[in-house]
Amino acid sequence: MSAGAGTVFAMRIASVNVNGVRAAAKKGMHEWIAACEPDVMCLQEVRAPLEITAGLIGEGWHVVEQACEIKGRAGVAIASRLPLTDVVAGVDALGGEMDEPVHTGRWIEATVESASGPVRIVSVYMHSGTAGTPKMDQKYAMLDAMTARLAVLREEHDRVVVMGDINIAHTENDIKNWKGNLKSAGFLPEERAYLDRWFDAGWVDVHRALEGIKPGPYTWWSQRGQAFDNDSGWRIDYQYASPLLAAKATAVRVDRQASWDARWTDHAPLVVDYAL
Repeated sequence: MSAGAGTVFAMRIASVNVNGVRAAAKKGMHEWIAACEPDVMCLQEVRAPLEITAGLIGEGWHVVEQACEIKGRAGVAIASRLPLTDVVAGVDALGGEMDEPVHTGRWIEATVESASGPVRIVSVYMHSGTAGTPKMDQKYAMLDAMTARLAVLREEHDRVVVMGDINIAHTENDIKNWKGNLKSAGFLPEERAYLDRWFDAGWVDVHRALEGIKPGPYTWWSQRGQAFDNDSGWRIDYQYASPLLAAKATAVRVDRQASWDARWTDHAPLVVDYAL
């Protein structure tokens, strides 16, 4: 957490699906953390218990996590240079209908008490889904619960940012091959409508707000074929902020790795600087 002139304090917040924190640590996660210098990190698909996740992130971090009840799947965490308070996870935030094992390890929130006041942080990992299967029903159930929780967060917190792997490309600008994926999970009209509802409710897609309306930049590429080399990606990782916090966003970037063999996850971190 760095202080600028007067009463301006900078907070760098990063979100990334690590695709397994153990593997990420072996492939280059620590090098990225050192280069990025985030104040807060939200991680998805950690696939490890808290003691392992915290140990791999390293010293100097306060870490909270909701692990998935199904071993080796999902898992969300928040790591902060400052202490985290008022931690709420899973069913306690999303409601009693989210108590099946498949819905665990997908939502955690906490407050960072910054030098300029509290900032509510949420790390979320949405189901990927498969069109026409029970997995899609699970995704819609969580999207409904998330939409309800977003309304509560707006009522209770002036400065809040909800971030993570939402597994939905919002518009044609958010997926390279949008014509070939019109009937694919992650780009179905019914899914994209949820993001429209969040936007209509006042949430700000900080990445798009700062980048402007244009194709990409993408945050995930399939491991198959030449998707990464051809930049045939999807923008499915977001930072959705309340208007008061979004107005303080000064810079955004996607930390896309330089080459396919330099990747330490199949996603790229989404990094936003806020001048609080």
